[in-house]
Amino acid sequence: MASTSDARMPLLEHLRELRKRAFRAAIVILIASGVGWYFYNEIITQLALPVCDLKAAQEQEAATCGALYISGVLGPLNLQIKVALLSGVILSAPLWLYQLWAFIAPALHRKEKRNSILFLLSATPFFALGATLGYLVLPIALKVLFGFTPTSLSNLVKFDDYLDFVMRIILIFGLAFELPIFLVTFNLIGFLRGETILRPWRIWVFSIVLFTAAFTPTADPITMMLLAIPLCLLYFMAGLIATLVDKGRDKRLAQIPTGVSTIEAATPIQ
Repeated sequence: MASTSDARMPLLEHLRELRKRAFRAAIVILIASGVGWYFYNEIITQLALPVCDLKAAQEQEAATCGALYISGVLGPLNLQIKVALLSGVILSAPLWLYQLWAFIAPALHRKEKRNSILFLLSATPFFALGATLGYLVLPIALKVLFGFTPTSLSNLVKFDDYLDFVMRIILIFGLAFELPIFLVTFNLIGFLRGETILRPWRIWVFSIVLFTAAFTPTADPITMMLLAIPLCLLYFMAGLIATLVDKGRDKRLAQIPTGVSTIEAATPIQ
């Protein structure tokens, strides 16, 4: 890690750096939102599939599509804006997450900054994996939730509420799958050791279950477990990778001739 004097930055510089990173994150979200606006119809037809075949209904010029409906004069416009913005947040997630990571990077050495490039390269496929899992879990969650509808009663679902629910699941699953990327990257820059990650594993498992219970839009245990179980596996995988990295790093440090009997190395967070 950089020395304390080198890493120290005035508060005003921190605020300027934060403003710069936030501005860049906003730009990439807006650009991705433009893509979401352009492909609006393709997005909503795909997301509506667990409830109704919107594409087939459009081709047949049907008046309704399952239990979904839109209300209000501004309802269609608000729906398209919401879908475009949420699509932008999801599509650009690896990029604005990297801006968050880059806000920390000025305190790192050049070699550690090079290692942080792995964050961006790994964040994209892991986010895509989590988002895909969220989409696959969606029909199960909807089936469970719709199952609580009393007999002989119809359940009409406002389309913008439905899409907000769907995209929240996709976004939460995608962000949750970034956990091992953060842990491994912190290990590569020497901020966390593998034993530090794995030692409080009970607390980590409890925190993961608590996170899934608090932030998943559904209250059913099936959806929560479908997120919590992969997250726990990814956590242990990240801890194992960090432990292997530590062994290789410690072995290389032991082979370095120092000319003195002992050397006091920097102590990472325990």
